[in-house]
Amino acid sequence: MSKHTATAGDKVSVHYTISVQEGEVIFDTYEEDEPVVLVIGAGEIAENLEKCLVGLEPGEQREFLLEPEQAFGLSDPELVQRIELDMFPDDIVVEVDSLIEFNLPSGEAVMGVILDKTETDALVDFNHPLCDYPLKFEVEILEILE
Repeated sequence: MSKHTATAGDKVSVHYTISVQEGEVIFDTYEEDEPVVLVIGAGEIAENLEKCLVGLEPGEQREFLLEPEQAFGLSDPELVQRIELDMFPDDIVVEVDSLIEFNLPSGEAVMGVILDKTETDALVDFNHPLCDYPLKFEVEILEILE
């Protein structure tokens, strides 16, 4: 039997759509016809999006309008860095507007967008691609799983 409302630590089945408030859809589980199963608070989606799930009941659909600070945050100028081209793996094509995965010494992977490229280096933005954007998060809790 399902709980009445979702709380941190619950495993939930959800459908959701993330779009910029102007309307462009960024991600939509409805298109894939498969709901997402996640644990609230486990970091499987952005923390502030997870917080929107808390208190919702199975079958409940909600729309949240999130300012950039409530969604993926504001861009941090320190996360825009120049990287020497010889630091990129040989199999990576460095082109402006490319999204490239970088592996940190810790083993963690981070994504960066190439903003500019010279003959010797590239300007890479490691901010989340959706930072600085107000977002619309539409979500439906299908089921709270035991």
